[in-house]
Amino acid sequence: MPIDYSKWNNIEISDDEDDQHPNIDTASLNKWRHEARVQRMTEAQAEKDKLARERTEHQQKLSAVKEKLKAVDISEDTTVNAKLKELEKQEEEFRKKEEELKKKDRLTPWNIDTLCQDGKSKTLINRSKPAEAAPLTDEEKMTKQQEFTKKNRSLLKKFGMFRKYEDSERFLSEHPELACEETANYLVLWCIDLAVEEKNDLMAHVSHQTIVMQFILELSKSLKVDPRACIKAFFTRIKQAEKQYLDAFNDELESFKQRVRERAEIRLETARKEVEEEERQARLGPGGLDPIEVMESLPKACCSHYISPHSDCSTPCCSSVWLTFLFDNALRTQFLHVTGYCRFRSRVHKLFGLRYYYKIYMMEEKEFHS
Repeated sequence: MPIDYSKWNNIEISDDEDDQHPNIDTASLNKWRHEARVQRMTEAQAEKDKLARERTEHQQKLSAVKEKLKAVDISEDTTVNAKLKELEKQEEEFRKKEEELKKKDRLTPWNIDTLCQDGKSKTLINRSKPAEAAPLTDEEKMTKQQEFTKKNRSLLKKFGMFRKYEDSERFLSEHPELACEETANYLVLWCIDLAVEEKNDLMAHVSHQTIVMQFILELSKSLKVDPRACIKAFFTRIKQAEKQYLDAFNDELESFKQRVRERAEIRLETARKEVEEEERQARLGPGGLDPIEVMESLPKACCSHYISPHSDCSTPCCSSVWLTFLFDNALRTQFLHVTGYCRFRSRVHKLFGLRYYYKIYMMEEKEFHS
């Protein structure tokens, strides 16, 4: 069957009518013609709608009359019979009007509005950017980290023990909530703890997973998307084994392990200082003097004589130099309060005898009057 192209012979397209008088604005004329055409189409559609509505009402009336005729004898009800004939006549008129409208539609030239119609319509609305959350305080960050660690400690340790990229990708795909800053923080602290415990092989193993998580987070920041959306993208790229990307990954891994070792040394040094300070506070005397510091500041003659178990307290090296040093330090540290002063003088009397006891007394009197 040949295709009939005659319907394309008469198409009304006002936008292509360029042959206009120079004094007439072509754009305005085309606009007016388009508006008139749209108005004619609107009126024609209104006429169709009106006819369809009247036809529907007529069909309802006709059905009602036919139902009524079934219930009564036609010979006895001439009024109903006359009404039925009238409705059938109106039915024929509606049919003629519909034929006229169909013929009018066929003769109406096609235009841009009738040639092109929406087969399917779709509206896309861009999502508004979420408001940036206010930065958390240090206390809020710590609380959030503690809650996250408490909830996911076993999963974090399991992820830290993976080595193959396939296993890590599968695990993060099953637990995408782990792709976050808190996971990286936990792995960093775990690496430092392992370095302090001198478990260097395990520290290097967990460091690899730490850099994996940090690279995922950096990729999400550069793309400005959620880290969970970057899991597959990172592992796809790392498994392609691009030399430049692998070199950057390995360099960052070695640099991270060096930073972990340095941080572990700082933590150990801080712990040693804290222990030394606790020991020093435990051995301080009533006047606040550290015995070790006092021994280090003693004259060599007194220090060696005091430490030696065979020393003789009556030797000249223990006389004026030793007593002067003891008395000066006692005054400087306010050691000579009532109880301490009595204990100090009785100790001198016991070790050095009456002559040195009297010398201490005179030194005190001199200090008092000065």
